[in-house]
Amino acid sequence: MAVRVVGVGGSIRANSQSELALRAALAGAAAAGASTQIISGADLMLPFYDPAVPERPEAARRLVEALRQADGVVLVSPGYHGTVSGLVKNALDYVEDLRDESRPYLDGRAVGCVATAQGWQASVTTLTALRSIVHALRGWPTPLGVSVNSRTVTFDDLGGCSDQRVADQLRLVGQQVVEFASARQADSAPLC
Repeated sequence: MAVRVVGVGGSIRANSQSELALRAALAGAAAAGASTQIISGADLMLPFYDPAVPERPEAARRLVEALRQADGVVLVSPGYHGTVSGLVKNALDYVEDLRDESRPYLDGRAVGCVATAQGWQASVTTLTALRSIVHALRGWPTPLGVSVNSRTVTFDDLGGCSDQRVADQLRLVGQQVVEFASARQADSAPLC
């Protein structure tokens, strides 16, 4: 069975630098044989998460269902004031709806983390915050996380990256998600 990788992140602006970085990481996952799905831009325009509200909007239900079915996840956030954007954080708050599942939250899922920001300090602190959130949600951050200084590295609308090393790192994050998710599938396969 093909590994399913869901990419979550970006910003409200279509083809933002963080969304293009997400697409690059998902391309690495696809090249490693995974089926991929992206949740970005308008898909992240969700009401503030409220556990007391029983009915979720359609976009929130799609997000939660995609994560429920995911074997691996790639998270990309722009750095806003040195941390994860409110848009991405709110989307991750909806993972709380998976708390009572047989695989609660992001339990057992490989999660690649990428942060983009106008400078190293914000991109590194945002990456650190993403990795901490993944730990709190019981996910397994991949060994490689990527911090992108969008002051010096840019992406074009076709997915090209101005720095080949960064492009290679983003692809590697996607590949690591698939490798770890594949290993997890193999470990949990029934013995015949």
